[in-house]
Amino acid sequence: MKTITSRDNAFYKDLKQLATSSQARRKVGQSLLDGVHLCQTWLDLRGAPDHCVVSEAALGNPEVAAIVARCDDLRAPVTALPDALFKAVSQVEHGVHLVFVVATPRPSKPAGLVDASVLLDGVQDPGNVGSILRSAAASGIKQVYCSPGTAFCWSPKVLRAAMGAHFVLDIFENAELAALVKEAKVPVLATSGYASESLYTMDLAAPVAWVLGHEGQGVSGELLELATHRVAIPHDGQVESLNVAACAAVCFFEQLRQRRHGRQA
Repeated sequence: MKTITSRDNAFYKDLKQLATSSQARRKVGQSLLDGVHLCQTWLDLRGAPDHCVVSEAALGNPEVAAIVARCDDLRAPVTALPDALFKAVSQVEHGVHLVFVVATPRPSKPAGLVDASVLLDGVQDPGNVGSILRSAAASGIKQVYCSPGTAFCWSPKVLRAAMGAHFVLDIFENAELAALVKEAKVPVLATSGYASESLYTMDLAAPVAWVLGHEGQGVSGELLELATHRVAIPHDGQVESLNVAACAAVCFFEQLRQRRHGRQA
């Protein structure tokens, strides 16, 4: 294990850039996983990180010590930082001081929409994007396509909200959603609070692609026109619509219910 004590250390400077700059993360193709849960999940599903970074005080935590030992076994570099230096690396105020530097996965794109998938059209809130990724992974969806206006999926806030869902999904950013929908091999369902078709009248036993839109403006007019169906979630009360992440969860788990139990179950 290496120890860094100087703020002028080149690796430490690069680490701070990764922690604070989305542009830096995109440029070098690396992401930071912050905390025991994300780091442990990466180890379990993806293997060794590029680098494990821990605060000196956190080494006394048994969970952290076990993760560090596993990184050693996998021959991943481990660096310890004084607590004062580590604070500039983590964005979690009261978290356990452990981060992984990992290569941001870049999966090969399949030949269009051929299986259950999600298309995010300008969903800007990182918490919403992370929640949608988590629901997608939990309901068996494997592919997520994000328009250029959607929050960067590998930002720290999205990673924390998704709770490890990234590691079982194929995520494609800066995707041309209209082109994907035009060539889709599965039905495309765009959600809209003003749609006349109900989610619960849809046959979801076979794969479909879901289009979810911007928190305020919803799905773009172009994608609504291209979609096979425009669907709404019926609800009582005087609330105009659901939050996009809540909408996604309802849709995905209705699809899972039908796939397991049939449409009329």
